Amino acid sequence: MTPEQSRAARGWLNWSQKDLAEKAGIAKNTVYGFERGQRTLTANNLASMRRAIEEAGIRLLFDETGAAVGIARRDVRIDSSNGASD
Repeated sequence: MTPEQSRAARGWLNWSQKDLAEKAGIAKNTVYGFERGQRTLTANNLASMRRAIEEAGIRLLFDETGAAVGIARRDVRIDSSNGASD
């Protein structure tokens, strides 16, 4: 997950940094520092944030190399062969 994906997911969910921190069970300063690019998260904190976002219905999208490419609602099918979704 990237800081940009975190911010975008929070926007879609209408969550503050505090909301994400509470749902992930981490400190608000951890979310703040990560999203500002000032902090590299431990694997546990990153997994907690990702789990909270995904449990709320947001998928984090990555390309075939593992690079982050965006987010989508969990109920939207992504067809990577032609860029279409439904």
